[in-house]
Amino acid sequence: MSIGETLAEERQRAGLSVTQVSLQTRIRETVIRGMEADDFSACGGNFYARGHIRSIGRVIGIDPEPLVAEFDATHGGAPQPVSAVSAFEPEQPVAFRERRSANWSAAMALALALVIIYGVVQVIGQGGGSERRTARQVAGTPAPTTSAPAAPTLPEKRDPVAAAPRTKVEVRVVAERTTWLNVRGDDGRTLFSGMLREGDEKDFTDKKKVRLVVGVGGSVNLTVNGKDIGSPGKGRGVQRLSFDRDDPEPA
Repeated sequence: MSIGETLAEERQRAGLSVTQVSLQTRIRETVIRGMEADDFSACGGNFYARGHIRSIGRVIGIDPEPLVAEFDATHGGAPQPVSAVSAFEPEQPVAFRERRSANWSAAMALALALVIIYGVVQVIGQGGGSERRTARQVAGTPAPTTSAPAAPTLPEKRDPVAAAPRTKVEVRVVAERTTWLNVRGDDGRTLFSGMLREGDEKDFTDKKKVRLVVGVGGSVNLTVNGKDIGSPGKGRGVQRLSFDRDDPEPA
């Protein structure tokens, strides 16, 4: 009787169905049916076939080892024992690189060189920046600051230009009402003598001084050296006035 026939007969004698054996062994029903027909190809190899025979034999209540021995006899024999050394020894020797101790001297030298280079770059960079800032300041453009806005530039104060000295005396007379007027120069020469009617205008000029005699105070309006001085002696009698190049004096 073959292995498959034995498994099928003993299963039926134990009163078990293929489904029940499958549930207890966790072997697929198709694999069990194939084994009972002496087809072990679905087991996935001799190793798994031996394991399935043992599992099914225990479930159906028989000693599976005689069936396993018969399987080995018909399928190339039992596997040869393998020593632990041969099992873990590779077929080809694997070359391992010898681990060398870290070269700390070289690492320290490299780190020191990097620190020196970094320091030189920083010094050169700061020096260049200082030269550029100096050049901008010399050129008259101050570097911008963010601390506070620049104060507005005040216009430069300049000394007032001294007015050119006058070279003559100028007097304008405008009659406010009819009056008598006498005008003379510095040397006593008469420039005008007579009556002025309301609205009359007269201009008189002398190098040093102009003297006036007005018949009624407040009757004439005077402009001396371009400045209106009004009507001197208003409400009074005869007015005697004298103006030079520095008149009228500032208040």
